[in-house]
Order: sequence, then structure tokens, then C-alpha cells
Amino acid sequence: MSVKQISIFIENKKGKLAEATRYIADNKINLRALSIADTQDFGILRIICEEPEKAEQILQEGGFITTTTKVLAAAISDEPGSLAAILEVLSEANVVVEYTYAFLSAKAGAYMIFRVDDNHAAAAALAGAGIKTANQEDLF
Repeated sequence: MSVKQISIFIENKKGKLAEATRYIADNKINLRALSIADTQDFGILRIICEEPEKAEQILQEGGFITTTTKVLAAAISDEPGSLAAILEVLSEANVVVEYTYAFLSAKAGAYMIFRVDDNHAAAAALAGAGIKTANQEDLF
């Protein structure tokens, strides 16, 4: 189980993030989740949207540099310790978590998005612990 995440490389300069998000909006791409990581010179805008292939094509046509990555979406409950429990399951399965961020789906509820070193091992470990994972269709 995985979800497609688009990473968009953006110069770390005034107005560039606004420019990218305006371009996305003007092309009717609805951002459902996002995360921003930055360095001194550039940033990476990571997004989850309903039609990732179409979104990536539109972004590339607009001159943006993009990559697509398969990430894991794990259901999370709204109570203390939920994230810790997921991370403990992944740690016990020797799965390395590179980064994570939150995702809220009107259709499917609350999820955490995980970039891990092994999606299959992570999904299996979470399933074994009774933690639901989702694919693109589940979320939209």
C-alpha cells in the first residue's frame, strides 16, 4: 500500500512558494497535504493530491522540477501516544523513517504520511499491529 507524493523543488527566495502554490491553484490542483523542507538555497514542497500524474505533468509543463515518491499513509487516532505507537512498531520492524507529516482526509479520516526505507516491511508491520494503511483510492 502506498500513496504518490510529488516533490517540487523551489528556490528559497521571496515569493517563490507563493508563485508555486498559485500555479497549483490556477491549474485546479487541490492540495490535500503538504510539507516543506528547506535549506539555505532551495526548498522542497511535498504534496499529496488526488490526481498525482496529472499534477506532476502540469507542474513540469510550468517549468517546475518535480519527482514522485511512493509514501506510506497510516491511520492515526486523535489521542495521546498514537504517533509514538506507530513509530515503535516501525522501529521494532527495523524500518527507518526518513520524515513524516499529517494528512486529514474528509473521506478517510486522519493519517500520518511516512517516507520509509521499505514500504512493504512497514505496511506489513503496521498491519500486524492492527494499524490500517491506505492507498491513493482509499484516501480519495
